[in-house]
Amino acid sequence: MAATNRPLGVEIARTLKAHGVDVVFGIPGVHNIELYRGLEAAGLTHVLARHEQGAGFMADGYARATGKPGVAFVITGPGLCNIMTPMGQAYADSVPMLVISSCLDETAAKQGQLHQMKDQCGAAACVCDWSQQAQGPDSATRLLDRAFAEFASQRPRPKHIQVPIADLSQPVGTLSAPMGRDDAAQTPVPGDADHAKLAMLLARARRPLIILGGGIRPQPKFDFGAKFSRLGIASFTTYAGRGLIADDEPLHFGATLGRPDSEKILASADLVVAVGTELSETDLWRDTLGHRAQLVRIDTDPAVLQDRHNAAIAILGDGTQVLAKVFRALKGQAQKNGWSSAEVASARSRWRAEADADRPGIVPVCDAIRAVVPGETIFYSDMTQFAYVATEAYPMPLRGARGLCQWHHPTGFGTLGYAVPAAIGGKIARPDVPVIAIAGDYGFQYTMPELGVAVELGLSLPILLWDNGKLKEIEDCMSGAQIAPTGVVARNPDFMKLASAFGARSAEPGDLAAFRDALADALAANLPTLIRVTPAISG
Repeated sequence: MAATNRPLGVEIARTLKAHGVDVVFGIPGVHNIELYRGLEAAGLTHVLARHEQGAGFMADGYARATGKPGVAFVITGPGLCNIMTPMGQAYADSVPMLVISSCLDETAAKQGQLHQMKDQCGAAACVCDWSQQAQGPDSATRLLDRAFAEFASQRPRPKHIQVPIADLSQPVGTLSAPMGRDDAAQTPVPGDADHAKLAMLLARARRPLIILGGGIRPQPKFDFGAKFSRLGIASFTTYAGRGLIADDEPLHFGATLGRPDSEKILASADLVVAVGTELSETDLWRDTLGHRAQLVRIDTDPAVLQDRHNAAIAILGDGTQVLAKVFRALKGQAQKNGWSSAEVASARSRWRAEADADRPGIVPVCDAIRAVVPGETIFYSDMTQFAYVATEAYPMPLRGARGLCQWHHPTGFGTLGYAVPAAIGGKIARPDVPVIAIAGDYGFQYTMPELGVAVELGLSLPILLWDNGKLKEIEDCMSGAQIAPTGVVARNPDFMKLASAFGARSAEPGDLAAFRDALADALAANLPTLIRVTPAISG
C-alpha cells in the first residue's frame, strides 16, 4: 500500500511515466486540465495537436515507430468522439494506444451539461479493445496497470480510460500496490507436438508456401528469407509484413497477395502456412485465400485461428518462436525444388507491370524515392492511389535491429488523413532516422492543420503530396460500375502557398530528376517540406 496526497491527475502522470511513457499527445480543455497538472513534474513531454483526430494519429505513429504504446489526452464528449477514428484504425491494425479522457460525474439525472453524451464509455468501446470508467483513484491506477500489462502480453490494441472530472482534482489517499507482470495474461506457448507436426508437414511438402503478416516480431539474427530459401519454401508477406523477408530473395513473391492471380500460385502449393496475419479482406481483396492444400495458422489471437479460412491445423502462440523451433527441427533437411526462382521472378515482373498499368506514373516515382532515401527510412502513407501501388511495388529492406515495420499504412479501417499526423508521431519517436509522409491531395486536407505541429517542432519531414486533382480511385470505381462520376472533384488550394502560410518549406518538381533533388533537400532540412507531385512528373 502506498500513501500520497497528490491529486489523481498528478498520480496518473506519474503512473504513465513509471510505465515508460515519455510523450503524451493531446489537447487540453476545461474538463481535462487536471490531467496536465503533473505532466512537467513527471518528466512527460506534451505535443499539442490541432485536432483530436491528429492527436490520435500521432499516438498511432509514435507506437508503430517504437513498439511502445502511444498515449493521448482528450476532453469529454467531442474530444473523445474526434479521436474515435484513430482508435478504430489502431484497433484494426493492432496498434497499442491508450486514450485517457475526462467524463461527466453524473449524466442520468442532470441534462444539458457541457460536452454531455448519452453513453461516452460505450461509444468508445465500439472502436477499441475495452473502454472503462475509473471508479476512484485506486481504480484509475489499476486500469492503467492493466492496460500496460495487456500491451506487453496480448495482441496490442487501443484502450480507453475515462475519469470523472471531480475525481481528477481530488487528493489521493492510499493506493494499492502496482499490478505486477505476474497478473498479466502471458502469450501462449505451443507444445512440442505442435512444432513437430509442422516440421513434419514442411519436410514432406514439395511446394510449401509461408505467408508472414504484421503480427510477426522477428528475433535478432533470425532471417526468415534465408531459412525459407535454404529449404526451397516460397513466401508472401502481407502489406504489414513487408521487410520481414528481403525483397530480392529468389523464392519471395512479395506483398502481392492482393493480385488476383496470386490465387493460382496459392492453389499450386501443397502446404500453406500463415503466420501472424488475419488474412483479411484488405490483405487479399477477395473472399478466399485460394489454397487447396492444408492450411496451417499460427497466431496469438484465438479468434484468428477460427475464422472463415478453416485452418486444418491451428497453433496458438508467437509466430517467430514457433518458426524458430520448427526450423531447428528441420536443420539438415535437403532443399526442395518444387518452386523455381524463374517462376517467382516472372510473377513479380508481371504484377509490377500490372500495377504500373492500373495506376500509371506511380512506379517510376517509387523508383526515384528508393534511389534517394536511406534504407532505414520510415514511411507513413494515406489512403491514396500512390500508396496502393507503393505498398506493393516499393522494395522494402530487411527490418533493422528493432524488428519494426518501416512502412505504415491505414490498411484495416482505411481512414483518410492518417499520413501526416502519424508521420509527426513517428518522427518525434525516432528523430534519428528519416521519416516520410505520403498523402493524396484530398486526404491531406483531412488533417492539414497538423502541418503546423511539424513546423512548431522543427521536424525534418518530407511530405509527398500526390496531386491528381480528384478522388481518382473513387472516380475509377464509379466508371467501372457504369456510374457517372459524381462528387469526386474538389477545388484544391494552392498547396505551395499553404505550406508557406504554415511556415513550412515546399517544392514542386517538374520531372523525376528534380523530384530526387527536392526529396534529398527535404531530408536534410530542419523543417517539414511539402513536395507536390502530379502524374505528369513521370512523363
